[in-house]
Amino acid sequence: MAIPYRDAFQFLADKRQEELVVTSAGNSSQMWWDVTKDADKTFYLDASMSMSTLLASGVAYGLPQAKVWAFMGDGAFIMNPAMLMVERDLNLSNLVHVLVSNRVYGGTSDLDLPNKPVTDYVAMAKSMGLERCWNFETLGALEDGFDAAFRGNDQGHSFVVLELDPMLAVDRDIEEPPMDGPEIKFRFGRYIEATYGAKVFTHQF
Repeated sequence: MAIPYRDAFQFLADKRQEELVVTSAGNSSQMWWDVTKDADKTFYLDASMSMSTLLASGVAYGLPQAKVWAFMGDGAFIMNPAMLMVERDLNLSNLVHVLVSNRVYGGTSDLDLPNKPVTDYVAMAKSMGLERCWNFETLGALEDGFDAAFRGNDQGHSFVVLELDPMLAVDRDIEEPPMDGPEIKFRFGRYIEATYGAKVFTHQF
């Protein structure tokens, strides 16, 4: 049993308040753009190669007054699960790591991940010392557990696994975020400067 991919992202988009969002390359960036059309509060990390949550950790560390959600596909996650060691060491109470687990490489025609049937991401996280871990396999469970997982992390970093079905064929051709890297960077950075009063760019124009 798993949550339909679009339904999960639409639910989170509807629940989002002022959270900054960092997305992983591929499916999560496409779907988040499709349901939000957000060009300022989201950093779409192209070619992220397992770095989206670490980039988000830097944002959360530098802006303790902000809340940050970071999406990562499980295909990216298995490249570098040691990221959890860094996240546990930082234990940022304003960061939620959202692992989008559909058990396939979404960017390469849904090829199965190795060890697909048995990999337990929450057990991996707990083995590295993370305590605030959730696994949601149905939309109802996500609705019921949302506040605890996404809003109640004053005690430290949250690790949330969403077990999703692969994207439907009808969603395969949804639009990529229509911005290049520099535009994404400057939109996101300028939003942070305007909203939080933090200086992001050395040179001001």
